[in-house]
Amino acid sequence: MRDVRDLQSWITRLPEYGEQRLVTTLFGFFSVLALALATVGLYSVVSYGVTTRTNEFGIRMALGAKASVIFRIVLSSTSINVGAGLLAGILVSAIFGKFATKWVNESSRNPLILGGVTLLLVAAALLASFVPARRAAAVDPMVALRYE
Repeated sequence: MRDVRDLQSWITRLPEYGEQRLVTTLFGFFSVLALALATVGLYSVVSYGVTTRTNEFGIRMALGAKASVIFRIVLSSTSINVGAGLLAGILVSAIFGKFATKWVNESSRNPLILGGVTLLLVAAALLASFVPARRAAAVDPMVALRYE
């Protein structure tokens, strides 16, 4: 039979580098999970917005708007919200960065890390809004006008 131990005793018996590796792995796992949830949530919101604006896009295309214009409308409306969220996130990171130093050795004020994470979030936002924007650009004006 195996030696059964609780989590607390297992963690306290780990060497110091093992404990840091465990904390780093947990932070990494939860950050990837948060990024995936944020991407799915943004995709859902943009997709719902495109669905509710189908008539508008159909009228615009019936009046001569090109698909690239509709694509840019969806991406620009999404980028305003994403930009505001990124700005708020950078401000919160700058304000509360001192609290994170008790769990991690590196400072969260490292501009390379902050820039990399910002680019990763922008890429996730573009990925999440690309499919609904393409779907909006492919709306058939006659189908959209009958949709109502």
